[in-house]
Amino acid sequence: MGVGVNRVWVDPARITDVSTAITREDIKRLIRDGVIRARPELGISRARARERSMKREKGRRRGIGSRRGTAKARQPKKAAWIKTVRPLRGMLSELRDKGAIDVREYRRLYRMVKGGSFKSKAHLQTYLRERGLLKG
Repeated sequence: MGVGVNRVWVDPARITDVSTAITREDIKRLIRDGVIRARPELGISRARARERSMKREKGRRRGIGSRRGTAKARQPKKAAWIKTVRPLRGMLSELRDKGAIDVREYRRLYRMVKGGSFKSKAHLQTYLRERGLLKG
């Protein structure tokens, strides 16, 4: 049957038939009749893993004791930079396309974004409001 001895199941009601079977043909006939069967493979349940991953999505189980690796290993500097800069640049181009800022102002702010002057979109908006750079 191509399985290990621990996975072979013999029908307890027909144990005498099995004990009298001598030839390979006898055994094959018993397998065909369903007296001897292969037990199903046992898998490893993912239920606990799913539960744990759901908790992690919520932000649980991520404390100091669960961390392996520095903050920079967990989120590289470059990834953090990209996460900051892309929304800022998107916002600038949106403002330029709407006509809220002119092209020269856009270029100046673009360079400031590249230089790391703003830490978020809210920070950039505050800067624009304080200096009265938004039209309309």
